Amino acid sequence: MHRLIALLLSSLLLAACATRPVAPAVELPALRLAPAALGHELAVQQRLVFRFGTQVRELDALLEVDASEVRLAVQAMGRTGVRLQWDGQSLMEQRAAWLPDAVRSERVLDDVQFSLWPADAVRAVLPAGWELHEAGDVRELRRDGRAWLVRERTSATTLQVRNRADGYDLTIESVAGGAPSP
Repeated sequence: MHRLIALLLSSLLLAACATRPVAPAVELPALRLAPAALGHELAVQQRLVFRFGTQVRELDALLEVDASEVRLAVQAMGRTGVRLQWDGQSLMEQRAAWLPDAVRSERVLDDVQFSLWPADAVRAVLPAGWELHEAGDVRELRRDGRAWLVRERTSATTLQVRNRADGYDLTIESVAGGAPSP
């Protein structure tokens, strides 16, 4: 059973945590936004669907944000693979022994913050050469005019994230606790 879960999670967090291409075209900037910059508290259960090439994996996630901390637990088959806590200063993680090293907590945190935090908060931490563009339900992180990270709201409860730098797509569907606000 542990082996099956390990195999599932190896393939699962694929890239949100990112098994990176041999030579990525660009390194996405780290956001590391303060939890309070979200502007409201959030507690939501989500279904995550990762697509990396022809591989597709589904996971469950529990996300909580308050003014002092971001907490995220990602589960497969009822077992927690990783727990993250971000207090605005340090990122702490608890990992299952079977979780692959390719699962990067920093990338997970960045995807969450890019997708949910207000545009002005994201813009404030972008390094020179990067820009955040929003039009309607689409948000893009651009460099040299090219969108490397795209988030689109496809319904009231669903976000689609396309990470062109690391080569994966992530669908985030809120299933309980309300829809996340972009």
